[in-house]
Amino acid sequence: MIGVYDSGFGGLSVLRELRARLPDRDFLYLGDSGRAPYGGRDCDTLLDFAEQCTERLFERGCGLVVVACHTISCVALRHLQRRYAGASSSRRILGVTIPAAEAAVAISGGHIGVIGTKRTVLSGTFEIEIGKLAPHRVSQRAAPLLAPLVEEGWEDTDIARQMVARYVSELKGIDTLVLACTHYPLLMPAFVDSCAAKILDPAPFVADRLSDWLERHPQFDAPGDGVVQAECTSDPVFFREHATRFYGSELTAVQSLSEDGGRLVPRRYGPPTGQVVR
Repeated sequence: MIGVYDSGFGGLSVLRELRARLPDRDFLYLGDSGRAPYGGRDCDTLLDFAEQCTERLFERGCGLVVVACHTISCVALRHLQRRYAGASSSRRILGVTIPAAEAAVAISGGHIGVIGTKRTVLSGTFEIEIGKLAPHRVSQRAAPLLAPLVEEGWEDTDIARQMVARYVSELKGIDTLVLACTHYPLLMPAFVDSCAAKILDPAPFVADRLSDWLERHPQFDAPGDGVVQAECTSDPVFFREHATRFYGSELTAVQSLSEDGGRLVPRRYGPPTGQVVR
């Protein structure tokens, strides 16, 4: 079973592409929606969250984890790989940043724009990875308001189009724009209207790279029954209702998790109402 981890709903757009490319594989999706958005968090908090989510996926039997969140892939992927997936380990953790950088370089004429969360941009990871591949110029813009807007379901509103246009207007002269947040593909019409550059959604390229990787490393996962399971750290009913917008179809069931002693475990009770005393 392949684990797919994201800060909330956005990674479901990656899972959709993975499922299309690998229909016979079993997947477990973990959306840390109760603690989203990640983009404005400090690095230590992100490492804590990433460890808890990765450990939960391993506990559930995933030998391979795909970090679908660009923020975590940019900030914490190396930490996760060193902590849990050394050369002698039977586990592997892969990210989305390198496939995105490779895809951008392949189609760019020399000036790549990157739009993502504050933490993704501050990490400089896209500049580093693109620089390893080609001497392309890289311009970046943090867009902290876009992911929460999509989580709210406002991607088809005038305010969404205005916000996208405002952010994109600051990326002067780019020929390719990387959507470096898994929420942003839902804003694709707004990006197309606001930007003359080629717009790159990395998700299909991530799926292609994972398929190629599994052919070369079949020991880390085997074909299954095509089953998809999901877990989240927020209200599972709300999560199911909004997941369809990202995933393209309904999730059959969602298990709710809560943090207990630094671990994510199944939630024993429903979301509290009224006053809460501990």
